[in-house]
Amino acid sequence: MDCCEERYKDKPRDEKLIEDLKKRLNRISGQINGISKMVDDGRYCADILMQVSAVESALQQFGYLLLENHMETCVKDKMVAGDEEIIKETIDLMKKLK
Repeated sequence: MDCCEERYKDKPRDEKLIEDLKKRLNRISGQINGISKMVDDGRYCADILMQVSAVESALQQFGYLLLENHMETCVKDKMVAGDEEIIKETIDLMKKLK
């Protein structure tokens, strides 16, 4: 697959999931803005690094939530349809989320 190829879900995401994902992204965005302000303010490195760790964790949880939905919808549907290539794709995604 070309890395720049746009693909879309066959089934729309649940509205509750979309709301949760967007809330998480907004929170992460706020945390990143907070880190930027900390840098501007000359805050102590360890304090900034703690916030970086929090952002990394929040982003990882976002990824896990999206992966869970992917497996429950896209992967499941493709497996039922006999598309075994989805297994490799999913394993590759899981490795990237480590």
